[in-house]
Amino acid sequence: MRFKFSKPYFAYIRKVAGYMPAIGVVASSEFEANRYVDAMVKRGVEKNVLLPLPASRVTDTIATVDGLLFSGGPDISPEKYGEQIDPDAGLQLNPQLDEWELPLLRSALELDMPVLGICRGMHLINVCFGGSLIQDIDGHDLNDEDRKSSKSYHQVYISPGSKVAGILGSGGFVRVNSLHHQGLKEPQKATSLMASVYSLTDGIIEALESPYHDCVIGVQWHNECERELPKSFGRLFDGLIERSRVYSQKRD
Repeated sequence: MRFKFSKPYFAYIRKVAGYMPAIGVVASSEFEANRYVDAMVKRGVEKNVLLPLPASRVTDTIATVDGLLFSGGPDISPEKYGEQIDPDAGLQLNPQLDEWELPLLRSALELDMPVLGICRGMHLINVCFGGSLIQDIDGHDLNDEDRKSSKSYHQVYISPGSKVAGILGSGGFVRVNSLHHQGLKEPQKATSLMASVYSLTDGIIEALESPYHDCVIGVQWHNECERELPKSFGRLFDGLIERSRVYSQKRD
C-alpha cells in the first residue's frame, strides 16, 4: 500500500525536524562553486549547485530552491547594461552564464525569494535592477601575490541602520578582503537599490540591498573566505539561510 502525504504534512515535518532550506549556489562551474558550497554545507545546508542552463529551465529550477546564492566569477558583459565592451578593460566574459543568471534572478525577485550576491553576484543584482558597472577600476587588478599581501584588504564603512548592519550586528568601520577589477559608484548604482557599505579609499560601493524585498543583498567582498573577515560576517550566510527557511514555510 502506498501512502500519499499532503503538502501541509511535509511543511509540518520540516518545522519539527528543524528543516534546512534548499539554497542554490549559482556559479559558472563546480570548481567556482566549491568555497560557497563549503560555507553552506558547514551550516547544514545540502550541496546544491546551479550551473548554467537554457533560460527555458528557469521556472523549473526556481521551484526547487528556497533561496539563491550568486557567486563570484567572470565579468558581466557590458552589453547587458547598454554599453560597448571596452577593449582595454581586460574583461573575461561568459555569455552563457549571463543568459542563465539574469532571468533566474528576475524570477527570484518576482517571488521575493531571498538572494545573496557576492562580488559578481552583487554586480548582477545591480545590473538586473537597471544599473551599470565600471568595466575596469584602476589599481584593482590584483594577482595571486597581491592577494597574500595587505593590498588585498581595505577599510569600508557599514551604514548604521542598513540591513547589512542589522545582520552583522553593528555599523561602522571594518576591514574586508578585496579581489575585483570591476565595481560601481553612485553614478552606476540602480536607483531602486540602497548602498549600505562604501570603500573609504576610492568610494566604491561595497554592498547593496533592496528596500523592496525581504532579503536581497549583494556584497563586493568575498564572504566565502571567512578566515579573512570578522567572524560576524558569517551571519550573512546565516541570514540567507534563515530568511530562506521563512520563505519556504510561507510557500508551503
